[in-house]
Amino acid sequence: MSIRFEVWAPNAERVEVVTGDARRPLKAMTSGWWRAENPDAGHGTDYGFALDGSEKVLPDPRSPWQPNGVHGQSRVYDHERFAWTDQHWHGRPLSGSVLYEMHVGTFTQEGTFDAAAERLDHLVALGIDAVELLPVAAFPGHHGWGYDGVHLWAPHEPYGGPDGLKRFVDAAHARGLAVVLDVVYNHLGPDGNKLAAYGPYFTDVHPTPWGAAVNFDQEGSEEVRAFVVQNALMWLRDYHFDGLRIDAVHAITDHSAIHILEELSCAVACLSAHLGRELFLIAESDLNDPRLVTSREAGGYGLDAQWSDDFHHALHAALTGERQGYYCDFGPLEALKKALTNVFVHDGTWSTYRGRRHGRPVDVQKTPAHRFVGFLQNHDQVGNRAAGDRIGAVLATSRIPPSMLKVGAALVLLAPFTPMLFMGEEWGASTPWCYFTDHQDAELARAVREGRRREFARHGWTRAIPDPQAVETFRRSVLDWTEPDRPHHHDLLEWHRSLLALRRAWPELNEPRLTETTVEADDDTARWLMMRRGRVCVAANLGTRPVVLPASAPAASVPAEDASGAVRPRLLLASDPAIRLAADIIGDSESAFVELPAASAAVLA
Repeated sequence: MSIRFEVWAPNAERVEVVTGDARRPLKAMTSGWWRAENPDAGHGTDYGFALDGSEKVLPDPRSPWQPNGVHGQSRVYDHERFAWTDQHWHGRPLSGSVLYEMHVGTFTQEGTFDAAAERLDHLVALGIDAVELLPVAAFPGHHGWGYDGVHLWAPHEPYGGPDGLKRFVDAAHARGLAVVLDVVYNHLGPDGNKLAAYGPYFTDVHPTPWGAAVNFDQEGSEEVRAFVVQNALMWLRDYHFDGLRIDAVHAITDHSAIHILEELSCAVACLSAHLGRELFLIAESDLNDPRLVTSREAGGYGLDAQWSDDFHHALHAALTGERQGYYCDFGPLEALKKALTNVFVHDGTWSTYRGRRHGRPVDVQKTPAHRFVGFLQNHDQVGNRAAGDRIGAVLATSRIPPSMLKVGAALVLLAPFTPMLFMGEEWGASTPWCYFTDHQDAELARAVREGRRREFARHGWTRAIPDPQAVETFRRSVLDWTEPDRPHHHDLLEWHRSLLALRRAWPELNEPRLTETTVEADDDTARWLMMRRGRVCVAANLGTRPVVLPASAPAASVPAEDASGAVRPRLLLASDPAIRLAADIIGDSESAFVELPAASAAVLA
């Protein structure tokens, strides 16, 4: 078998592929590409490229395998060698799915793809439909979040490399689980990033927090755009991923007539048609711009969904009472009501946090609810806190009853959006999830450590900041799988399972029309919220004292055959055993009420 080595190096005068002690010249092709056939190379051959006679051997920008770390040589990988067993898997639509965000390195003690695969049955029993992996592209060191990846085509070797990742996806598909990969196209990590030596992958025209921006719209950008689009297609095609979550698209600057996100969505749609398999793209964005999920035909980018930070902020602030940072724009239940019915709280309104207007309205008449991902926790909202404390720890610090976790879960999992859980959230994991790194460059490690301390000092944080480089910071973030069997954690786990079973059982809980969700809320005499979705009503008490709320369905929602008032509400789920339904007879009519203790939620039909 002959291996073709090729690389884009438009500024080089000479390029050689190095395998062992042998150097073989590549032939100059068009558009800055170099190519050569090597009959002596095959699967497992280590190689690199030397530019203009340099003794320094660089890894391949499209290296499929980095077994010796980000600074080591690349290794040939033959995708055809893996024996897939998911031939009958045709994917699953994002609509109606429940996502579960997972960091492979801390999901289990072993921190590998294979160990994570052994826990997939837990997700099936929970009611999850799709696993969303934090980035797995090769990054420096052993452990990290993955957002400083530098080899975008090579799965992280400590996790299990290419074969390990394929085994994980194959195992997920065997259980009916889709798999989504978090990809980072707004920047690359600083340690091990050799792309600039090959060509204009970056530009100084657009500054970013990480230095030079990825070159999507300047001279030489055609091949950079192709690099990104082909990388996305590679994950979907060669690793059988069902979707991609694109990190921080607001940090991608592209003034081209066709934005890179639109180009990417078109390419993925073509691949989906070719493979006969459901594929989808989810964006992370803080722009509050619905054009991301507007169809290409209607002038949008044609992505399938985007994260809804406003829903998170509104729910978190309502549950915890926190008002620091961006939470200053949230807190009143009217903000949560708006998030549940209009998606964006900031839809052209004033943002105190930003000191300007922010956002654009969602057309709730035309935009399906599943195009927005709703969550109470995720890796950013937990890990970017100074101590990596999950919401359970936040509630405890504020002396808010832990039962408020059940209230939050009900509002996330029964909201009109595509719900997402962060690993361990389903049982109220007590382990923190901190910011951790394993940079091998001592100066970079020092800069990261000191930068994090300065950042939180500016926000008035006086307690110790966990050292990102300390192995203990990483180890403390690993899930404790003995917790789900303990009474408090098991009770919360069963609550999540029941909510997800209910979501699957009642069609209106997957109703795509945002206009079919109505919300009532009160912040004055008590703190309660009632969300109605067809026949299902979620009644939530977010206050510190009991409340009694009307449980009868509004007349407009009562079926014609039951207009006599014979329909009585049923209690489907109760977060607290003290919750009960009551009825009053006034004249000839009967009215039903639900009695909610403090920090509790009930689901009625």
